[in-house]
Amino acid sequence: MRRLKLIGVVIASVLLAAACGTSTPASTPGKASAASGVLTIDNESGGTWTCDFNPFNLSYIAFSLGNIYEPLVFVNTLQNAKATPWLATSWAWGNGNKTLTFTIRKGVKFSNGTPMTAADVVYTFNLLKANKTLDINSVWSVLSSVTQQGSNQVVMTFKAPAVTYFYFIADQVGIVSQKVWSKVANPVTYTDHNPVGTGAFTVSSKTCTPQNIKYTANPHYWQPGLPKVGTVNYPSFLTNDTANTFLASGQAQWGSQFIPSIKQFYLSKSPNYHYWFPPVANVSLFINLTNPILKNVAVRQAMAYAINRQKASTIGEYGYEPASNQAGIVTPTFSSWLDTSQAASFGNNYAYNPAKAISILEKAGFKRGSDGIFAKGGQKLSFTIINNGGFSDWVAAVQTIQQSLKAVGIQVTPQNLAATTYQSDLYAGKYQLGYGSETGGPGPYFELRQWLYGPNSAAIGTAAGSNFERYSNPAVDKLINEYPATTNVATQHSIVNQLQAVMLRQVPVIPITESVDWFQYDTGSFSGWPTPGNPYAQPAAYNYPDWAQVMLRLVPKK
Repeated sequence: MRRLKLIGVVIASVLLAAACGTSTPASTPGKASAASGVLTIDNESGGTWTCDFNPFNLSYIAFSLGNIYEPLVFVNTLQNAKATPWLATSWAWGNGNKTLTFTIRKGVKFSNGTPMTAADVVYTFNLLKANKTLDINSVWSVLSSVTQQGSNQVVMTFKAPAVTYFYFIADQVGIVSQKVWSKVANPVTYTDHNPVGTGAFTVSSKTCTPQNIKYTANPHYWQPGLPKVGTVNYPSFLTNDTANTFLASGQAQWGSQFIPSIKQFYLSKSPNYHYWFPPVANVSLFINLTNPILKNVAVRQAMAYAINRQKASTIGEYGYEPASNQAGIVTPTFSSWLDTSQAASFGNNYAYNPAKAISILEKAGFKRGSDGIFAKGGQKLSFTIINNGGFSDWVAAVQTIQQSLKAVGIQVTPQNLAATTYQSDLYAGKYQLGYGSETGGPGPYFELRQWLYGPNSAAIGTAAGSNFERYSNPAVDKLINEYPATTNVATQHSIVNQLQAVMLRQVPVIPITESVDWFQYDTGSFSGWPTPGNPYAQPAAYNYPDWAQVMLRLVPKK
C-alpha cells in the first residue's frame, strides 16, 4: 500500500508551481459521451436522503462536490498531494506566497448550458465571505480578497503566506453559477434540489427520492468521451446489515462501509470482489468543552487513559481500523510526523491505563459514590454520548468505551440517533460526548486544524464546519496560521509537534480508532478502480471530490 509522504515537500515541489503537463484534463468540450451501464453505490448512512445538494452545507456536500459541483483543482491525499488541474488549468503563487492566481478553463458550461467563467469563481468565493456559515473550512480567515483579472484569471490575495490553504481553496470548494445562486434568497438555508454544476453528472428533484439518488451522465460534459458510466444509483440504507447483504449479493458494485468478517461474508462470494482500507484520519470521541464538568482537563485526561482503544478496534471494527493514539497522528500513513519522545512522556501516548485514570480523578478531588461513579461538588461524572445508530461498528465501539469508562467510575449513556439528528446535534454542539470523524487531509496538520482551529467552530446552536467540541485558544490559532506561511519542512514539523502537545496535555478530543477508507469493489462489472498500486483518488464513495474521480475512471464491462 502506498503511503503519503511529507506534505512540506509536496508544497514546495508541487503547489508552489504553476500546474501544467500531461495530467491536465482535456480542455476542449467534446461530443456527448457514449455513457452506458449502471453503477450502484452501497454506502450505509443510517438514514434516508433529503435530496438536498447544497455544496456549502456540511450535511449534504458529500452528495454533490466533485460529481456535480467541481473544484478548481483535484488534490490527491494518497499520491503525495498530487495536484491535477480541473476547472483551473494552471495557478501561480506570488508576492511572497500572499497571492494566488488561477487561470480558469475556457469552454466549460454549467449543466443548464450557460458558460462557466472567472466571474463565477469570484462570485463563489465572495458568497462564502458574505455567508460565514457556508465557509466550512474558514478560508476567509486567511483571504483578504478574491477578484477577477482579465477575462479568465482569478486573483486571491491573502493576509499572510498561505500555501497550505491551497488544499481548502482549490480542492474543497465547488464552483457555482452566479446566474443561479444570485437569485437564492438565503444561501445558508437553501435546499438545492435541482443543482446546476459543471460536473460529469446531473441530478434533480425528479431523480431523487428518500430511498435512492439517481445521477445521470452529463452528455455535454467538458471532458470529451466522459463519463463512461451512464447512471449512478445511490440507494439509502438504515443499517449495515441490509447494506452489506445488498452488496454481497451483487446488487451494488461499489461499497463503502464496515463489513464484519469481510473475507467470509463478501470476498468468498465472488473472485471479482475485492477490498482496500487505507487509513487517512481518526474516529474520535468529541468532547463538548462548553460543558462545565468536561471543561476540567483532569476529567478529559482520565477518560483518555481509561479508554481501551485496542478493544474498540478489535470488537467494534474487527481490527480493520487500527487503534489511534492521543497525539492524533495516523500511522503508518503519517508516521514521520509523530513526535514519539513527546508522546512517551504521556504514558506512551495515553496507552490504556485505568489505574492512572483513577489516580488523576482522585488527585483532582473527585470521590467515588456508593454507585461507583466519581463525583465532585455534587456533580457526577455521568454523560450521554451521541452516535450514528446506523453504523453497527460505531455502536459496538461505543459500547466498549462505555465499559472502559464505567470501570474507572465514569458513566456514559449511548444515544444511538438517526443520521440526520446525529449530524445536526454534533455540528450544532448539542451534545456532551459525541462519537464521529472528520475528513482529515493530505497530512496530519489538516485534521489537527479541524479539531483545534477556533474560526472553524461556532456558537452552540449554530452548525460548525469542524471543531465540533468548540475548542478555543488564540495561541493555538496562531500556530495553525503560521503553518501555511512556511515551506520549510523542519518548521512545519515543529508546529505539528506543538499541536500534538496540545492534544496530549489538554485532551480536547480523544482519537479512538484510525478512520480508514471503507472500500469494496467489483471488478466483474467495471474496470478502472483505484488500487494500492494505483491510488489515483481516495476510494470510498463518501470522499469528496475524490468520488467523482472514481466515477470518471470507471469503464463498464460489456
